[in-house]
Amino acid sequence: MTTRAQLRKTALTFQEVEEDAGDGTVTYSVRGKEFASLTKDGVVRLRLPDAQAEEAVAAYPTAERLTRAGTAIGFQAPLRDVDGQHLWSLVMSAWKHRAPAQLAARLAAIIESPTRPGSDLPASIGKAATRALANAGLTTLDQVATRTRAELLAMHGVGPKAVRILAEALEEKGMSLR
Repeated sequence: MTTRAQLRKTALTFQEVEEDAGDGTVTYSVRGKEFASLTKDGVVRLRLPDAQAEEAVAAYPTAERLTRAGTAIGFQAPLRDVDGQHLWSLVMSAWKHRAPAQLAARLAAIIESPTRPGSDLPASIGKAATRALANAGLTTLDQVATRTRAELLAMHGVGPKAVRILAEALEEKGMSLR
């Protein structure tokens, strides 16, 4: 069962996301464009391209197309019915679909090559953690040092092992997490 906390953690992983809660609905937007929301009834709504929305609807018996003024704009389903791993890819697709092209291109570059020239992040933290950090704009240990352990752990893809390795690497440089 996927939870509200998982949706929040996933949505806030991406750059320039704004969270707004009102009337029991939580909305996630990128530069003013909504890409995901969760109703007070626990229904997740994702703005997706047609093909991905159709695939998502086909994957869940309780899902349906999200429409506005008779036009299909995405996918909706009870959050509890959506697989957590699949939710990650759906939210990422929704974010990319609604983000400005330049911002979405940055994410694509990160996904294709999580390591960047000049990055001193230890390779042993793993690809998922490296991607999550890069997506958050953290490509060096100096940048990682501006975050707390809790902030790092809140990023989808960054687990306790990665945080421990980062803390050790910072310690070797005479630094620490905030």
